[in-house]
Amino acid sequence: MAKKEILYEGMSYPIAYEMLNPTSLDTIVFLHGWGSNKEIMKQAFGKSFPTFRHLYIDLPGFGATPLKEVLDTNTYASIINAFLATFDGVPYAIFGHSFGGKVAILLKPQRLVLLSTAGIVIEKSTSIKLKIALFKVCKSFLPRSFYRFFASKDVQGMNQTMYEVLKKVVNEDFSEHFKHCKAQTFIFWGKEDTATPLQSGQTIASLIVDNHFFALEGDHFFFVKTGKEIEKLLLESGF
Repeated sequence: MAKKEILYEGMSYPIAYEMLNPTSLDTIVFLHGWGSNKEIMKQAFGKSFPTFRHLYIDLPGFGATPLKEVLDTNTYASIINAFLATFDGVPYAIFGHSFGGKVAILLKPQRLVLLSTAGIVIEKSTSIKLKIALFKVCKSFLPRSFYRFFASKDVQGMNQTMYEVLKKVVNEDFSEHFKHCKAQTFIFWGKEDTATPLQSGQTIASLIVDNHFFALEGDHFFFVKTGKEIEKLLLESGF
């Protein structure tokens, strides 16, 4: 693992990353999802695409890349864009899982691989709405130790900065970004995904003009077990 310090709008971001096949000419960038880090992307794709240079990145606030201030997705993309500019050439493609997919589309690559990407706002169920309403009523008099009973898995164990980041990014509607995407796009989705339902993937596919859509077996992290299958489908589809 290496780190490279990026200065953006007066702030320093020591971006942790790992590179595989460093002598290859064409680069694939891999961006992980919320609550994860570069290791899960490396686990999924480290043994695939042997003719490409792989660049695995810990987004700010995840893995070995620290974060001290609250960012939105646009700022994440600007920081990663500044980071990528320190390397020679333009990435051949960018892979993005979940939140990382939102960052990836803002980077406007020539080729885009979306893995169960966030960005389509799904109406909350009645039970979730009730839970949120109850929390808002109770939080004024409940001690903070009780918050864990209301917290989702994404929130549990999260520091205050990342909690504020999550509140900023969780309900962003990226429909217009998908609609105006110019990249050659390959969309992969887990059929049993409950975090970003298959319907969201189908909606994204309906918005992006130049796309190939694949539904594979598995949940939100389906790609961990299907890396070689994704590689095969991409190569067969003109990647």
